[in-house]
Amino acid sequence: MIEVSNLTKFYGTTSAIHDVSFTVARGEVLGFLGPNAAGKTTTMRILSGFMPPSSGTARVAGYDVLTDSLQVRAHVGYLPETVPLYAEMTVASYLRFFARLRGVTNVAARLEYVLAACGLEEQSDSIIGRLSRGYRQRVGIAQALVHDPDVLILDEPTVGLDPRQITEVRSLIRSLGDAHTVILSTHILSEVSQTCSRVLIIDKGRIVAEDSPERLAARVHGNSQVRLRVASPAPDSAKRLEVIPGVLAVDQDGNQFNIQCDPATECRPAIASLAVQSGWGLLELRSQDVSLEDVFLQLTGEEEPKAAIEAAS
Repeated sequence: MIEVSNLTKFYGTTSAIHDVSFTVARGEVLGFLGPNAAGKTTTMRILSGFMPPSSGTARVAGYDVLTDSLQVRAHVGYLPETVPLYAEMTVASYLRFFARLRGVTNVAARLEYVLAACGLEEQSDSIIGRLSRGYRQRVGIAQALVHDPDVLILDEPTVGLDPRQITEVRSLIRSLGDAHTVILSTHILSEVSQTCSRVLIIDKGRIVAEDSPERLAARVHGNSQVRLRVASPAPDSAKRLEVIPGVLAVDQDGNQFNIQCDPATECRPAIASLAVQSGWGLLELRSQDVSLEDVFLQLTGEEEPKAAIEAAS
């Protein structure tokens, strides 16, 4: 559905994106993840026909974004980071206006569908300027959806929303993935894990990783992690743990041990047995999953975005 090859964009002498290549299959929800100024919005604008690339190619629904820009726009629904709303209009009149701009033939039927799909039926006669931020974001998504596009491009769709609104919009995005190809651009790490089947990480204008969140975690950290916490460790506890078959390394911090294990070996029964038989007082033993945050930090070398921390709190 989307094919991007060696896409590059310069602003003057500054490269916003460089040699970006990826594909998105029909019906896939792709998370486009990166820190601020990584090149996410520039890529989204090129794919939506908003601006041309400096070099490289991008095709959406079979059409080239440079030579077939009008056809590309007909097949794309775009939600920019700043939602283009007319605050004095009602929800229904606004969506009806955009449907006509988009050349929708059966406006009434399409309006009924997007109002229901985006949970806006009870707000159809409400003035947009009086709606909450969450409902205004829903109106923006409905605008992107009104002409039934093959591809939805959503740039930072949950920025500025409260936790409840974020949950509602994420649920809406997941449901849209059943009938549309979706690219979700964000720097909120938890958003990608909860809504996307595949993640593409961009940093300083270049693609640094592309896979499912689970496989990315496995690639970044190939060993399994086990956390052990005991009441009274012995002076040689770490050395005794290191000789357990499958244990690769042990890092002790007081009464807590972070243990790296060979993923092909189940180490936990032997670790638990050693702790109990040695009388250390077993308090906790659990696997530690490598999170998307860990992947992001290792691949980009950036501090975790503030928005990601806020979304996880």
